[in-house]
Amino acid sequence: MPLLVTAGLGIGYGLDRVSKLESDRLKDDVELIGRAIRLPIGEALAVGDEEAVRRTLQSVFDIGRIYGASVFDVNGNQVAAAGITERDLTSSQVAQQVVTTGEQQERYRQVSGMFLFSHFIPVFDDLGRTNGFIQINRRASDFDASLEQLSRTAWATWWVMCLVTLAIVIFGHYGGVGRHVNALKMSMNRIETGERSHRALETGPTEIAEVAKGLNRMLDSIDRKDLELAKRQAHEETLAQQLQHQEKMAAIGRVAGGVAHELGAPLTVIDGRARRLLKANENPDEIRQLTAIRGQVARLTRIVRQLLNYTRRTGSGFSNVQLNELINECLENVRHELPEDGPRLTLLSSPSLHALCDESRIELALVNIIRNAAQVAAKRVEVSLEDGANQVVIRVRDDGSGLPEDVDEYQLLEPFYTTKAQGEGTGLGLAIVDNVMAEHNGSLSIGNHADGGCEVTLCFPRQPDSPIEQES
Repeated sequence: MPLLVTAGLGIGYGLDRVSKLESDRLKDDVELIGRAIRLPIGEALAVGDEEAVRRTLQSVFDIGRIYGASVFDVNGNQVAAAGITERDLTSSQVAQQVVTTGEQQERYRQVSGMFLFSHFIPVFDDLGRTNGFIQINRRASDFDASLEQLSRTAWATWWVMCLVTLAIVIFGHYGGVGRHVNALKMSMNRIETGERSHRALETGPTEIAEVAKGLNRMLDSIDRKDLELAKRQAHEETLAQQLQHQEKMAAIGRVAGGVAHELGAPLTVIDGRARRLLKANENPDEIRQLTAIRGQVARLTRIVRQLLNYTRRTGSGFSNVQLNELINECLENVRHELPEDGPRLTLLSSPSLHALCDESRIELALVNIIRNAAQVAAKRVEVSLEDGANQVVIRVRDDGSGLPEDVDEYQLLEPFYTTKAQGEGTGLGLAIVDNVMAEHNGSLSIGNHADGGCEVTLCFPRQPDSPIEQES
């Protein structure tokens, strides 16, 4: 009931406001008509062309929005008229105000037994002096007639609303509201018991639907916060692993540096002495023994160098690198290590790509992978370069026998693990590549190709967000 009373008061107030607005609009229409004809009438009065004044008034009267229009001189004598108007305003106070002030005036007046709304507009000559005024009349009843239909419609609507509201209150409250409230309570109970993925149905009356939406938004917000927390924890774990890895690499690097320093000079001396003995010796057995000594010295030197590469994090720094050219340089470097009948090294047709990376470290990784592939390939090694989703994908495939079935990828990445025969490999090549990919926030994957042979895939971002800090 208070709602209906409030609605009735609102309708009454609204009709009153609309009545005032409509009245103002009708008055504005009259004023606009007066402004439209003031200039031509002023020009006609200035030259004494009364016929032009009459034609102008008649054209306005034909519009149908006014009841009468007339033009008076400054003394209130009528010059021309159309429709129902006053003939003599010589003693009219409002006419005197228009002439003396030069401002528009409006009044409700009794004209020929009709109650009219009159709008007075001054007319000026070329010098800006008032040389007359225009009176435009409109029936006062026009201001009320335009609202009668609106008023009837509004009050009829209010009565219909009263009847519908009473029907809803009496017959629809329980069916329209109660069942939705019960469903919302059941959803809350399910969430309370731990069903975090459950969401309330956003149906029913607007208020209940808004409550359900608010509940669902709250649950979604909690899920987002949990997801953000999980991501933050994962990021912190990654940072911890990176820090642990850096500390391990730093420790190994210090040991490797010391070993390299201590072994470098003796190995150089041994190799030099063996080389001089080879030149001065013609005994085949001794030559074979000295050659074996030089081979083992070279292997030790290579192990020390690869150990340093495994622990070294310094390079030329991140720069914009043309990857196609870099891959071709790596292929050319490995070709010089192969015999003439060695496998064919090929860069397949690839898009021209650039990436922000450490050129020397990427080159080191590529040379290690291509060299490994060339050592086991039968006839060919193929390298492909692909443009992924904001990342670079480099694949190196050989046509060798592939990886043994009992070896998994994690074993291959362990330092000093090798599938080659004793003395043929150090087991550090793939570990170095894995380190380089970690420096570039990338990944390394190794597996057998469906058509035979082994395929190694390098993936790293073209524009890394936060590459691991390089140690100096």
